[in-house]
Amino acid sequence: MVHDERTENLENLSQRDFTWPFWFTLPLYPYGKRRTLRQEIIKDTIWTFDQMQGIFYVIVPIRMTVVKLEAGGLLVYAPVAPTPECIRLMNELVAEHGDVKYIILPTISGLEHKVFVGPFARCFPQAQVFVAPNQWSFPLNLPLSWLGLPPRRTYVLPADSSQAPFADEFDYAILDTIDLGSGKFAEVAFFHKRSHTLLVTDSVISVPENPPAIVQLDPYALLFHAKDKASDVVADNQANRRKGWQRITLFALYFRPSVLEVPRWGEVFREALKAPERSYKAYFGLFPFKWQQDWLRSFEAVRGDGRLFVAPILQTLILNRAPRETINWANQVASWDFQWIIPCHFDAPIKAEPRQFRQAFSFLEKQPAVSAGLFNSDSYPLPEKDFQLLREIDQGLNQRGIVPPPKEKV
Repeated sequence: MVHDERTENLENLSQRDFTWPFWFTLPLYPYGKRRTLRQEIIKDTIWTFDQMQGIFYVIVPIRMTVVKLEAGGLLVYAPVAPTPECIRLMNELVAEHGDVKYIILPTISGLEHKVFVGPFARCFPQAQVFVAPNQWSFPLNLPLSWLGLPPRRTYVLPADSSQAPFADEFDYAILDTIDLGSGKFAEVAFFHKRSHTLLVTDSVISVPENPPAIVQLDPYALLFHAKDKASDVVADNQANRRKGWQRITLFALYFRPSVLEVPRWGEVFREALKAPERSYKAYFGLFPFKWQQDWLRSFEAVRGDGRLFVAPILQTLILNRAPRETINWANQVASWDFQWIIPCHFDAPIKAEPRQFRQAFSFLEKQPAVSAGLFNSDSYPLPEKDFQLLREIDQGLNQRGIVPPPKEKV
């Protein structure tokens, strides 16, 4: 189904092609230099554009999906940074399949998605921009035009998807705004009927065993996290890249899984003096991580056999604030006849059925419908002990009144 598309030799690209001059609006690694990889998911129909971003070398893919419309033209779901390379790759599709007609912002709280929509839309001045309802910004709730979205061609997605101008080809479901006290969360899932493909933002993911191609273009982050101690010199080979990726995944999902220990800072500083590289890039030799020997078991638990699941952060800090609304949304999405799922992060495309999508939200239910044959009882949940730090964060935020308490499971 997936066809790699590298239309140029990497040596023919200059650093200018990767430049993202507005990186300071969201200062995440790799800051002002962002590579873009395009893949054709379904021939002449769907393409993904992968970039990467993160913090402290905990990097994961961030993904834009482009769908060709039957009448000609393109729909863009969740834009990424419009670097010269990204726009060149987009213009190749425009030349063959028609103009960008619609740009979709499918979230209200995901700054890593919202920050790119305005600059991306300016590159395609004929496109209409549709955003999820109830947009907000922090620390000030500013008008969308102040956030860079073009005011004369930006619209809120209708609550009734049949009223959207692309209703003949797409259905969508809006997860009702979840109140987080100091903010809100929402997501819009899009279903492309012709290709039986579901587009989601953050709600579900699947983790690949090996690092995605976009992350391997610059393996420094992978090799940094493949170390066991500061003094290690890590060879650049596929085994170490895989090791680094799997640890990065655990960081991204749990912040601190149960198989990770944080040594005392005195020990960290002493070990830093033994580091072969003590540059700014290497955080001056500081490596405040100590992995248990059996750390791989935590990764294997989330990896499963390419399982589809809700990220632990969403489980613990967000969706449990609105279990009924989330289940209702998941039921609506699972009513569609999709065969593939393309999330904005981690692996894609994912071969999955509606029941697998619905099963991913069983953590919100007191008694998941295993007996009805809908779910595989041994495929869920994730190990509870890896949630310890997230539970502590949740409890602390709740006690300080920053977020409302979780609601009872349905």
